[in-house]
Amino acid sequence: MSELNTLNTDIKKLYGVGKVRAATYAKIGIQTVGDLLAHYPRGYENRGDVRLLKDADTEGKTAVLLTVATEPRVARLKNRMTLVKFRAYDESGICEITYFNQEYLRSIFPVGGEFRFYGKVQRAKNGYTMSSPAYEPYSPDEALAPLFPVYPLTEGLSQKQISKDMRSALIIAAYSDAGEDFLPDDIRSKYSLCVRSFALRNIHSPDSFSSLAAARKRLIFDELFTFALGVSMSGTKSAPAPAVPCKNTDISLLEKLLPYALTGAQRRTVDEIKRDMAKDTAMNRMIVGDVGCGKTVCAAAAIYIAVKNGRQAALMAPTEILATQHYNDLHVLLGKLGVHCELLIGSLTAAQKRAIHARVASGETDVVIGTQALLSAGVELARPGLVVADEQHRFGVNQRAVLAEKNKLSHMLVMSATPIPRSLALAMYGNLDVSRIDEMPPGRQRVDTFAVDEGYRDRLNVFISKQVESGGQVYIVCPAVEEGEDEDADLLMDDIDGEGRVKKSLPLKSAVNYASELADKFPQYHVAFLHGKMKPRDKDGIMKSFAEGYIKVLVSTTVIEVGVNVPEACLMIVENAERFGLSQLHQLRGRVGRGKRKSYCVLVSDAINTEGKAKERLLTMKSCYDGFEIAERDLAMRGPGDFLKGNADETVRQSGGVKFRLAELCDDAGLMRAAFEEAKSLLDRSPDLSEFPGLAAEVNKMFTLEKGTIN
Repeated sequence: MSELNTLNTDIKKLYGVGKVRAATYAKIGIQTVGDLLAHYPRGYENRGDVRLLKDADTEGKTAVLLTVATEPRVARLKNRMTLVKFRAYDESGICEITYFNQEYLRSIFPVGGEFRFYGKVQRAKNGYTMSSPAYEPYSPDEALAPLFPVYPLTEGLSQKQISKDMRSALIIAAYSDAGEDFLPDDIRSKYSLCVRSFALRNIHSPDSFSSLAAARKRLIFDELFTFALGVSMSGTKSAPAPAVPCKNTDISLLEKLLPYALTGAQRRTVDEIKRDMAKDTAMNRMIVGDVGCGKTVCAAAAIYIAVKNGRQAALMAPTEILATQHYNDLHVLLGKLGVHCELLIGSLTAAQKRAIHARVASGETDVVIGTQALLSAGVELARPGLVVADEQHRFGVNQRAVLAEKNKLSHMLVMSATPIPRSLALAMYGNLDVSRIDEMPPGRQRVDTFAVDEGYRDRLNVFISKQVESGGQVYIVCPAVEEGEDEDADLLMDDIDGEGRVKKSLPLKSAVNYASELADKFPQYHVAFLHGKMKPRDKDGIMKSFAEGYIKVLVSTTVIEVGVNVPEACLMIVENAERFGLSQLHQLRGRVGRGKRKSYCVLVSDAINTEGKAKERLLTMKSCYDGFEIAERDLAMRGPGDFLKGNADETVRQSGGVKFRLAELCDDAGLMRAAFEEAKSLLDRSPDLSEFPGLAAEVNKMFTLEKGTIN
């Protein structure tokens, strides 16, 4: 097989891809042909839905089948622009079609020729008009593709370029190792999965909705199965790692400093941590529970136990602002007990980092709290004893593994603010012991929740003003970053379910545009917007200004799911609430009600006036406040997709984090469980995947780190 016929081929080997376009592709993580094939469409143009001119959708784009009626004529305008014009018709009317600066098209459309045109149909005095529609010759003997892919873009790339390059990549895939299916035949047959070559072809160029559904199912299973293998290989209960036992587990002095008594769930969790840390095998425990349920206090207890026993602890958070919040909380609390904490984040100067590295390495520092800076080569604990990872789903398995590897003989504690259903937790984190904090601290206010349609917009604006005037702050979450970012696609990928059925969504509200509207409406308040495509430093700066009370209204995408504690935030508004799962909505609701103010959550969606699962989810949010019950209902309604999501608007996740491309759209919980069951079964046969090199390569690709791979 030649170099060209492999999926590891450099993207520059594709015809027409030079250094400039290759550099542009690299910005979105595409460096090889295989990377390009994994750049799945975000939606499709539904050109198979052919209509008569009279039935065209005048708001969006429509496919029409027309016969050319007049010979194309060319007009040259004074500004050197050329127009190619002709008329075409169907049984319902006549359409004038115009193309700009494409004089060569005059020979493409012979009188009497039939074409499928796709574009915006506008009504005119004497019929209809279309401007520069896409076109394809039509023959009754040869079916035209019903769905055309629409890809995520970056500056410097067009749909036309990606589609052209993708066709070349698919040709290579047809004759390369893509045909050598890495999934064992028995597993593929057991779950009625198509071969991978079929899946790749039909995710990019579907023959039909059913072919697209089959392709999606296979590629989603591949991601889930690869994820399951990586998670399962990262640690097993059958071979626990050694650790230094922490026999002195008395935390009574710490408890006396707390302004409240531990809840029953917190006490149960702390007791489980005590038992684990007293052993000479490493604790491998995860704490799950709602935002505000008191996970950090349990982590503080674990850190205190480690330090009391002469060990050091490291706590890793996914963002600087969250790491800083942990430091502010812990260095005050633990400092009263003589525990020395340090904050290590990327924004420190090189000199500051070197000084902290030295104090950590000498043992002068008891607890180091930070971001991925803790993974850097200079961080070495003198007496490692405990590793804590907050918001564990934001890190790749290997990131936690590297932190643990750097701190051998350490106990491991991870935390997640996503309540996970028991069945899913067992499948996804079978190698972890799970503590569920299913009880909220006394005095925590319930956030009253309402579901309204667009008709409430004026009243909602009055309510925003009322909250801000009384000293409160407002979160507004939108599903899109900018208006029309999906306008090229009739159908988004998540508009199509696992069976290939279409579930058309309502238009999306954008963070950028809505923030601008609100700034005009409320010039007396400081309104800002936040989204995952911004630079981390800019995001942290905005969140800091919001936390300090300078910003009164923050319009954001779901990037604020995990963020700082803002006690004055008392109103959460979720636009297009039908686009979110229950667990995501519950996470968003948890960002308010964290102080003394009465707090509210308003879900805005016209779906409240329809029947179906979207309305059912909205009504559930109005009546249910228990995170674990919500998680169980979400799993039943939508599948496990929401539990796999990071920030929906982040094109490229944090370095080293697991990146899902399609699995977030999984609406079949059974498929998730099957993937984990088969992963564990396969690892029983080949613990290091040496018998399955193709799968090993996929696992390493998903869990890639700058240093090393899964062994």
